[in-house]
Amino acid sequence: MRRLFAVLLSGFLLFGFAPMAHADVAGLTPCSESARFQQRAATAKTEQAKARFERYSQAVCGADGLPHLIVDGRWSHAGDFTIPGIMFLYIAGTIGWAGRSYLQAIRGKDANMKEIQIDLPLAFKATLGAATWPLAAFAELNGKKLTELDSRVTVSPR
Repeated sequence: MRRLFAVLLSGFLLFGFAPMAHADVAGLTPCSESARFQQRAATAKTEQAKARFERYSQAVCGADGLPHLIVDGRWSHAGDFTIPGIMFLYIAGTIGWAGRSYLQAIRGKDANMKEIQIDLPLAFKATLGAATWPLAAFAELNGKKLTELDSRVTVSPR
């Protein structure tokens, strides 16, 4: 009986007899159609608040009338999370690469002092050079300068 059920279920799924599941985005509606959002927008007094509600009217709102982010991978909602997320990663990488470049540049004598009293011209140069960190990281990865061989990494004897 189990095998028959498994064969029937596989056949239904294989030939598409099972109904397609369609799910909306968690019951959200466009903010321009949300009564609660329109009520909130009507109470806006300043021009800045009115402009903000005008921008948010293109988003989707919940029952509370507040805009919600959609992060399910749809390209129609890429501006909600994907693009700001990529920009965050780029900026965080730039900061990290600038710090890495500065520490590599001060390596050697008097390095401890230059970590405490930052050499501003050198730090500014490292920060400007870090803007192209994705290209520099890729070049160092291909040149085997970004990673170290396992045999050269010390491991705790524990």
